[in-house]
Amino acid sequence: MDEAFLSAGLNRYDALVLSKGGDIGASRFHRACRRRRGMAALCKGAAAYKNISNWNAGDRITSAQHRELDAFRRGLRELGYVEGQTYKIEYHFADGQAERFPELANELVRLGVDLIVTRGTPATIAAKTATRTIPVIMASVGEPLLIVDSLARPGGNVTGLSAFVTVMTSKRLELTRELVPRLSRIGLFHNMSNPVAPPQWEETKTAAQSWGIDAELLDVRSDEDIGHAFDRAKERHVDALLVGLDGLIQAHRQMIASLATRNRLPAVYSGREFIEAGGLLSYAVSYPDLYRRATIYVDKIFKGAKPADLPVEQPTKFELIINLRAAKTLGLTIPPTLLARADEVVE
Repeated sequence: MDEAFLSAGLNRYDALVLSKGGDIGASRFHRACRRRRGMAALCKGAAAYKNISNWNAGDRITSAQHRELDAFRRGLRELGYVEGQTYKIEYHFADGQAERFPELANELVRLGVDLIVTRGTPATIAAKTATRTIPVIMASVGEPLLIVDSLARPGGNVTGLSAFVTVMTSKRLELTRELVPRLSRIGLFHNMSNPVAPPQWEETKTAAQSWGIDAELLDVRSDEDIGHAFDRAKERHVDALLVGLDGLIQAHRQMIASLATRNRLPAVYSGREFIEAGGLLSYAVSYPDLYRRATIYVDKIFKGAKPADLPVEQPTKFELIINLRAAKTLGLTIPPTLLARADEVVE
């Protein structure tokens, strides 16, 4: 959200807006349809929106993100919604700059949309701050309890789906131990200005300590920090990396995967798009599945349900993807037991 998601997450972060009709006005809608990394809008109904596809340029969306959006569209279609007739989607993106989310969220509120779908904690916080009345659906969020009162009864105008990012951290470290049997120092490569990152760092330290492994924080808050983080990893003799999921990191996934290979650092990632960029291994929730399930919330809210009464749901589907080409380049042999568990292997 990072999408009908206003989140710092489909680069993650994205936002999708749904409107049941009404005349926004051609010039204002045109401005709303300008593409920004991080947000998308779904507008439900209204003939005035018929030209929205003219601004749905997809050249900056990864194939992994296309799959997520396709799952969202498919879910709506299965529920009886027809794109171009009963709803429209527009995309807003923040280009990995989380500080832009408040501006983008406020613009959506000014447009008077009926529903916002977000991905990512920063984008969702921005949407919640911008409006207390427009329903906000989290297609995927790392730390829902930073946003809602409780999972069972979220309260307010926000509900949706958790991506389990903190809980997944220790599992990724466990997979890293299988990849690198002599692992003695693990690095967490993350943007600590993202509110989901500190809990993941604590989880990393706790899990590493239980296995007698040292943990090193590689804090990346700007593109300039990326190269410095790899320099620090080399200086600190880091054996492998856990790469967090953040808009900035996603925006520079190609560079990060390339630097990991160049520095011969095995890295475990948090999303399929990093494998497409040449990364070694990814273990994460199935984001297409979360996007599909988000449409159930959309449907319920359009039929009169209140977000406050719809519990936040947990992921039920996970994906382990291994890139054998990257493993060969790094000189790694993937254990057969790990390969057997993979949902997908890139030859």
